[in-house]
Amino acid sequence: MVGTMTRLASVIALLLMTGTARAQSRQDVLGQAREAYNAQRYDEAIRLAGQARAVPALSAPAAVVLARASLERYRQTAQPADLVTAREALRTVAASALEPRDQVELLVAVGISLYLDEDIAFGDRFSAAAEAFEGALGRAGLLDPNSRDLLFEWWAGSLDRQAQQGPESGRRVVYARVLAAAEKALAADVAAVSASYWLAAAARGCDDLSRAVGAAAAGWIRAGSMGARGAILRADLDRLMVQVVLPERARELAPGADPRPVFAQLESQWRDLKQKWGG
Repeated sequence: MVGTMTRLASVIALLLMTGTARAQSRQDVLGQAREAYNAQRYDEAIRLAGQARAVPALSAPAAVVLARASLERYRQTAQPADLVTAREALRTVAASALEPRDQVELLVAVGISLYLDEDIAFGDRFSAAAEAFEGALGRAGLLDPNSRDLLFEWWAGSLDRQAQQGPESGRRVVYARVLAAAEKALAADVAAVSASYWLAAAARGCDDLSRAVGAAAAGWIRAGSMGARGAILRADLDRLMVQVVLPERARELAPGADPRPVFAQLESQWRDLKQKWGG
């Protein structure tokens, strides 16, 4: 009898260990899907997230990973099926079933889906995307600095598209939102790359060209301490200045006259500043 009980206890222990191992394995699939997504292996992330969705406890967060990976693959291949896959996955997600970080990722995925889907006839889809991104920005403290920066870029870019497609009368109001948010982001993190760019771009959108010039110059100088991301920021700010801000500033400073000499002078000053600060 004792031997039988001992064997029974061993079998139960083995079953418990097997069940625990299986549960751990299922959790690992979701973790592997996230790792694949972060490593930009989107095909793998989609496959693993699909497996994780079969587990009820993991279905909601796995659907978010599946949607994010499908959206990124769409950006690479422009295959409409990926947009459909992402949208269908997002429609199944109950936000209450997600951890706080995953709730932020859900909002980001919804925003990107709206931004990318050109088949949506809804005229203010960029405004809708911006609202989704803004909901995520309200909880951006849950994200790492790079993810926060990318989120700000999506949000500001959505509002920029909204402003470009909307009436001229509403343009300054939209850019004022971006300007205020960029100021706040830079107050919290002086190395915020996207906010550095959009501070200058939004000042220009608000017709404050003097501030746009100053913000671009200050951002270009700060970018020297930001490594590879700073190099990209410098290139973006240089294009903004040479192609948009300085020509408009020249016309502002030379009303009714030929703005080309003024532009040449401003462009020379810009080159001098870049040279002095290492560019």
